[in-house]
Amino acid sequence: MADFTYEITKELGVISENAKGWQTRLNMVSWNGNEPKYDIRPWSPDGERMGKGISLSEEEMKRLTELFDERDEQDSFE
Repeated sequence: MADFTYEITKELGVISENAKGWQTRLNMVSWNGNEPKYDIRPWSPDGERMGKGISLSEEEMKRLTELFDERDEQDSFE
């Protein structure tokens, strides 16, 4: 696996926490010195380890929130 760097530039909030203390968090993260992206993934209690997650650009996050806001307007079973 290739080495990578990351910097959490802003902590936006905790989405959930499991029994072992791992928290799924929404942060702004700069990967390998690039522009920060919205990032959703689990983090260990000490913040040193991370699980698999997803990073979204500003445009992708806007679209995700649009889809979320529209969910009640659509009948998801038809």
